[in-house]
Amino acid sequence: METLKLDSALGHNKPGRPLSRLLQDFEKPLLFTGLLAMILIINYQTFFRYTLSALLELVASPGFGPVVEGLIDPEALRQALRSAAGWGIWTEELARYIFIWISYLAVSLSILNRSGIRVDVLHNRLPERAQATLWIAIDGCTLVLVSMFAVMGADYVRMQLAMPQTTPALQIGYYLPYLILPIGFGLMAVRTLQSLWRQGRAMPLVSVVLGLALTVLLFMPVLLSDEWSATGLLFGYFVLFLVLGVPIAFALGLAGLVTVLGAGTLPVDYLAQIAFSSIDSFPIMAIPFFIAAGVFMGAGGLSRRLLALGDELVGALPGGMALASIMTCIFFAAISGSGPATVAAIGSITIPAMIARGYDKYFAATVVACAGAIGVIIPPSNPFVVYGVSAQVSIGELFIAGIVPGLIMGGALMVVVYVVSKKNGWYGEARERSLKTLLASTWQAKWALMVPVIVLGGIYGGIMTPTEAAAVAAFYGLLVGLFIHKELSLASLWHASQEAVGISSIIIVLMAMATIFGNIMTIEQIPETIADLILSITSNKWAILIMINLFLLWIGIFMEALAAIVILTPILLPLVTAVGVDPVHFGVMMVMNLAIGFVTPPVGVNLFVASGIARVSIGGLARHIWLYLLVMIAVLLLITYVPSLSLLLL
Repeated sequence: METLKLDSALGHNKPGRPLSRLLQDFEKPLLFTGLLAMILIINYQTFFRYTLSALLELVASPGFGPVVEGLIDPEALRQALRSAAGWGIWTEELARYIFIWISYLAVSLSILNRSGIRVDVLHNRLPERAQATLWIAIDGCTLVLVSMFAVMGADYVRMQLAMPQTTPALQIGYYLPYLILPIGFGLMAVRTLQSLWRQGRAMPLVSVVLGLALTVLLFMPVLLSDEWSATGLLFGYFVLFLVLGVPIAFALGLAGLVTVLGAGTLPVDYLAQIAFSSIDSFPIMAIPFFIAAGVFMGAGGLSRRLLALGDELVGALPGGMALASIMTCIFFAAISGSGPATVAAIGSITIPAMIARGYDKYFAATVVACAGAIGVIIPPSNPFVVYGVSAQVSIGELFIAGIVPGLIMGGALMVVVYVVSKKNGWYGEARERSLKTLLASTWQAKWALMVPVIVLGGIYGGIMTPTEAAAVAAFYGLLVGLFIHKELSLASLWHASQEAVGISSIIIVLMAMATIFGNIMTIEQIPETIADLILSITSNKWAILIMINLFLLWIGIFMEALAAIVILTPILLPLVTAVGVDPVHFGVMMVMNLAIGFVTPPVGVNLFVASGIARVSIGGLARHIWLYLLVMIAVLLLITYVPSLSLLLL
């Protein structure tokens, strides 16, 4: 199972002494303030640039001069407007640095709470005492990694102080933003020690010693020799750390660190610089903004209004509430960009409603879990952002390419639900439905329906970049929740902000560690070697695509989508481009493959969310998923072999 949860068993959220709570929640005010500051800064940047461009265009128009003649000098106004362009030059740089700081600060909380993306299938099958011992080893490995990065980060800051350089826009010393490396990773080390202490004090001493000894044993080969094969170390240690249950981000970082130490692939001091520069990226900032937009709008009551509209459209048909659930997931997908978030926001409303109306509880949970997968296909989509950054492909083109495949997936699921519901006698709610009630529901949902218009319209209208559109969507959700629907209180805003930053930080640190992993692969020419190997077997485009589909479906069973994208894109992209596959089409194909992984047992994240809402067992839910899974795979094959469907709107 891949976890993204709190380990309450350790008492991390128990009420305690004020000082203890203060130390435990030290990062939270910084995360809350930082997220809101980022949103406001990028909204200011977007509004300022758009307004300035519009004014410059107006002043440059032929009819402007005669109209204002005698009142103002048009040329002087034009020069003043051009000089004002510098007023917004600082915004992007400041927002990027705040983003990096809050991302790494939030990781320390994920360590303390033991949240993170893990492959813990083996871990969960072990006896309880063995699991506890393994947690000591996991924390030990984490401590080695973050301590090394803290030390390397401190060395880099000292170098910046010795040879000062200033940032282009803010004109501050580079050492200031880079201070997050010793501070952030140092705080992670402190949180890891806290986790070790809490785990160890409840265990026999011999088990604690055994766990620490396992940590030492894992690093012993590279401590004894530095002449190992880089490829063997990189992939061997990565798989080993995954099997042990180390969070995937740290498994990537540890595999890279061990390879550098054991094979000398890169200077070890270079790793800290990669940890900073790899996420010092404006496009990557779209991820926390889109997550925040979805969280704010879910907490602000927009999902409930979307459901009312979906029920108005299809609620009278057999399986009406289930069909409305799928339609609402499609609507919400255009807001959140996250599969599990879509299931949580929509399923918490629709699953209990379906059960109350007589639907089978497994059917209700299955429908929402599968429909939630559409959340990463229809734009905006966080996996598309990650793929776009990894593959250097236009995020805007990926967004537009995901629309048709997402709608086809949703339509296919609705057909299956209709047939199953009619067979079982699950009919829609009998009540008056008319143009008047439809218009009333549409009016109630108007603020939610405006989000895709703002995001996609802003991007494709040339007004905003994807990151700016995400920031505008987050600010819009904030305003609607606080001042229009008034369902987002300050307390819920605090919790929503922590949730948004916490989720995004797990993705961000994953990308940073994957960049280290990818740099080593590039130096060792591993992607080219794999591509040449497969092409030596067959150069048939369709055969290669079916092999990649099977491989990605298998990977999706065990690994979270974003982790798979950052690891596999550098490996697979050279192969598919060599046989003439469009990188945008391959991005859609890859995301659809991994979206199916959200609902494939044993580790589908959507299944866990839906089962928790419906209060049904994962095993029972897995037995009911296969019909829907086959339909989703059929849609995947259709999109794979008819690329014009994903490229239709480009």
